Amino acid sequence: MSMWKNHHQWGNDQEPMSEINITPMVDVMLVLLIIFMVAAPMLTQGVNVDLPDADAPQIRQQSEPLVISIRENGDLFMQKKQLKIEQLAPRIQAMRQAKPKLLVFIRGDAKTPYEHIASVMSLLESAGIQQVSLVTEPQR
Repeated sequence: MSMWKNHHQWGNDQEPMSEINITPMVDVMLVLLIIFMVAAPMLTQGVNVDLPDADAPQIRQQSEPLVISIRENGDLFMQKKQLKIEQLAPRIQAMRQAKPKLLVFIRGDAKTPYEHIASVMSLLESAGIQQVSLVTEPQR
């Protein structure tokens, strides 16, 4: 006779644990949530400019717009690439051939002289862009 006959791992009065411990999964999900919350503001298009405040409705668009950023000193950026103002119109015209209904957003720093924004808008009009939107922060 075997001495191990009625002996098993849990003893006589214990049942195997049938519940799943979800604490490690919750920990992992919270860490991922924090990572995405920190990374999301860094995914904005364009360069860092201090946008002016305005009370205007949000624009709903279906396609990805082209973002032109203008810094206070007049530096011009298309998405995140810096370019000279003379290069703007030819690039816009080339992009319009691929996308005839190209949406253009201008992100001008709040302290940018109006002259810089007006010259960019004039160049966009000469390149065939009919509708230009100015990006602002919601009024606080």
